[in-house]
Amino acid sequence: MNTNSNIYTVVYTAAVVTLVAAVLAFVSQSLKSKQNANEKAETISQILDAAQFDLSGVEGNAATIEFFKENIGSVELVRVDGTVADTLATADAEVLSVSDLKKQNYAIAGKGGEVAIPVYNFKNGVSVVSVYGQGLWGPVWGYIAFTKGTVNIVGAYFDHASETPGLGGKIKDDPAFRAQFAGKTVDYAGTTPFAIVKGGAPEGMTNGIDAITGATMTSKYLNIAINNWLEAYKAALNKPVCCGECETKTEEE
Repeated sequence: MNTNSNIYTVVYTAAVVTLVAAVLAFVSQSLKSKQNANEKAETISQILDAAQFDLSGVEGNAATIEFFKENIGSVELVRVDGTVADTLATADAEVLSVSDLKKQNYAIAGKGGEVAIPVYNFKNGVSVVSVYGQGLWGPVWGYIAFTKGTVNIVGAYFDHASETPGLGGKIKDDPAFRAQFAGKTVDYAGTTPFAIVKGGAPEGMTNGIDAITGATMTSKYLNIAINNWLEAYKAALNKPVCCGECETKTEEE
């Protein structure tokens, strides 16, 4: 075969490309289960962080997932009217992934599909809800924890795909920003349930926190995401929810 011919070059290139593609596909498939496990553990860690669990002694994916199993009471997927559309298996530590939240955000916006958003009810009396929306450069998401059956916030955790480090990225990286949520409430009687206020929330404002200095747009978009999802959770947050032990107590009584 003439190795200097155009035909040889084309055939050789095609063979190399095919081989590389096959190797990459094999590696991707081989690592898929591990990637899924990492994503699941990261999601669970963020939910637990929002709920203010002490994870200092919990190391590794397996330990994080086991800790979640031990402390979760029930996971409900609720509709906008507050009714339960489905439940997730706590024994398997089932949670909605970021991709799942994206689909639910689509439904919340009225673009198609049934709204079935998660409420994670822990045995210690804390319920965690999800948040998802568009940030400045990509999606932002997170979790807000409430005292069960109330609109009183006990903690929050947020993450992002590509917000600016040192600015918008502080929604994840700055504990002081997230700490502001603890002790606040949601006001469904007001103009918006919650507010991230540019220039600082007025003193005594119970449903607002200070925006991140220098990250006006990320703060604005996160605020929109929070309020869109809190509106969708309105009916669910305004009714008592079971932590998973209610049925057991009733049977014992």
